Amino acid sequence: MYAIVDIETTGGGGTSRITEIAVFRHDGTRIVDFFHSLINPEMYIPPFITRLTGIDNEMVKDAPTFYDVQDAVRAMTRDAWFVAHNAKFDYGFIKREFGALDEYFQRDLLCTVQLSRKIFPGLKSYSLGNLCESLEIMIENRHRAHGDAEATVRLFEKLLLNDRQNLIPMDLYQ
Repeated sequence: MYAIVDIETTGGGGTSRITEIAVFRHDGTRIVDFFHSLINPEMYIPPFITRLTGIDNEMVKDAPTFYDVQDAVRAMTRDAWFVAHNAKFDYGFIKREFGALDEYFQRDLLCTVQLSRKIFPGLKSYSLGNLCESLEIMIENRHRAHGDAEATVRLFEKLLLNDRQNLIPMDLYQ
């Protein structure tokens, strides 16, 4: 199983919080489950983040907090590889949110940036937008968790199909 994750945040720093999360649970062939939610970060969302993501303070005012969605996030990622584009970023935020709830969160990571560099060498850029353009993957709702996670699912499926070196583990949880 693979949990393909994307988050949006209030920024990149150590005090930033999650504003949106999407998780697609994938069995290596197809999507088997999905979770998506705006998250109230319980802090101010800066204007430059709102310009990038379209997520503003009003949108998250009545959204659930991470505490409210923790069970869903835990269940969607349990016994699955944690897959994301620049996985350490998304994983770090989620791990920190669980840490704030006094819970140790541990998942095995697969980064689609690193895998793409090995499976599709020689591309000009491995950013999600440029990579998807190179591989003819449509991204709807760019810089939103659902849209970017869905594009990462399509990218991951192409990586699985083209993984001639068996870089993507298939047997950890199956």
